[in-house]
Amino acid sequence: MKLSKTGMGTTKLNNIDEMYPGQSILLQTGQLVQYGAGLFAYNTIPLLVRRNIEKIITETLNKYDCIECLLPTLQPDTIWKNSGRYEHYVNDGTMLITESNKGTFCLAPTGEEAMLEFAREKLKSYKNLPVTYYQIGEKYRNEIRTRGYLLRGKAFPMMDAYSFDVDEEAMAKSYENVRKAYLEIFEKIGLSVIPIVADNGAMGGKKSEEFMMISEQGEDKILYDEKTGIGLNTEILEREDYKEYLKNEYGIEDISNFKEIRTMELGHIFQLGTRYSEMMNGKFTNQDGKEALYYMGCYGIGVSRTVAALYEKCVINDAKWGPCGFVLPESVAPYIVQIVPKMDNEEKVNLANELYKELNDKNIGAILDDRENLTIGAKIKDCKVLGTPYLVVLGDKQEGDMVELENMATGETEVITINELIKRFEK
Repeated sequence: MKLSKTGMGTTKLNNIDEMYPGQSILLQTGQLVQYGAGLFAYNTIPLLVRRNIEKIITETLNKYDCIECLLPTLQPDTIWKNSGRYEHYVNDGTMLITESNKGTFCLAPTGEEAMLEFAREKLKSYKNLPVTYYQIGEKYRNEIRTRGYLLRGKAFPMMDAYSFDVDEEAMAKSYENVRKAYLEIFEKIGLSVIPIVADNGAMGGKKSEEFMMISEQGEDKILYDEKTGIGLNTEILEREDYKEYLKNEYGIEDISNFKEIRTMELGHIFQLGTRYSEMMNGKFTNQDGKEALYYMGCYGIGVSRTVAALYEKCVINDAKWGPCGFVLPESVAPYIVQIVPKMDNEEKVNLANELYKELNDKNIGAILDDRENLTIGAKIKDCKVLGTPYLVVLGDKQEGDMVELENMATGETEVITINELIKRFEK
């Protein structure tokens, strides 16, 4: 990517949001654009970060034998009325609806109803089970209290998955399969999460866990035992049977060592049982030739929440000015190297273009800062704003085919040849 093509000007950061500095920087630099409360557009780099996160999710779920599909986000009200959830979602203002001469349609806030309709004709026999379907798509919720920019919006990309099984034991196996996939997904992204015991709440069902990242920016408080790594949502303690529930479902008998910490929810998984199958007549023919209800699991990852959490985690600080940008992990960074040539030196500009072309030819993501009338210092600041992990400056000190490569996370530099640089990042 050539920065001269992006319309990006000189970056000036002022009045950074102390609670959410990362997303505040994204907004001030035009990498996010806000259209209204909870409504955001993504500029190219955050969009590519989001796509790389989605790629990790997709590749990992496929590895765990989940099947990708895509459901419509605009759905007829009939499927919601069939489940009995239409009036609840409309009356509490969560679901956005539109009326037309063809009927009433809903913008989906979640996907249980649509997925059961999708699966019904495909999973008619026990021979077709187990199956876990998933999708990554937009969801819409009329959040009254939008918060934390991308962390709680009205429209947001989400991965939602649904497992279909013959009985409770098989459902538990599908649940554990997706649970393992989640831990792998967040590790690949570069976010440390804790699966914590949670209450199923309005989703119904027997068992659930939230995937939380420890963060002072989170809106959740959990109880966490550092020694065992086990956490639980404080909402659990509101259940009259919480002691029995924790013992029977999770083997937790003593919570005296648990301490309260603040966390950010990135994912949630549920064992739903037959609740939605009962509501929507979701049945298959079992091994005895009789009709039986699907045992279902439900699983979600907030993609935009994960993008936001990653940017907040990757914020770097200037000793004098405070938050000044990011260093994105290589696992999700769309561009690995940023090239900054001295633009009034034709030799350096030509070398920068040659290096840029070679990196692109090798499918190594590179940014060329070819903007005119900006100092090298200003361009280095913009490298931090864009989150590029490595920087190459082609200035007066650069000689021949030797370049100085700077690791933006550590500040360490090394002088290497262009050929060595390419080999370093070649996959």
